[in-house]
Amino acid sequence: MREISCEQLKERMNEFRLVDVRTPEEYTGELGHIAGTELRPLGPELLDFLKTLNPSENIVFVCRSGARSGQTTLLSEEMGFTSTYNMVGGMLRWNEMGYAVTKGAGK
Repeated sequence: MREISCEQLKERMNEFRLVDVRTPEEYTGELGHIAGTELRPLGPELLDFLKTLNPSENIVFVCRSGARSGQTTLLSEEMGFTSTYNMVGGMLRWNEMGYAVTKGAGK
């Protein structure tokens, strides 16, 4: 599984499509979300969404700690994606680093 650190992602944000796989409550909750991410909760909706994407697109999956985004990265690789990454440490690490987050509704 390909992984990217929060620090690496912060430096290269414009190179990736960011997909957050948490629940809507988590996305708008305490840890917030990275501006510009797309919310696609883990489950059937995410699977349908992945089927619509270009398998060579640069995508980083994000969740709370890196576990669900890791599962999604593995799933995407099984589906033939060649440039998907798990954000190591998830939003917990992103917040720990003091990086900007958006809280509440919206992208």
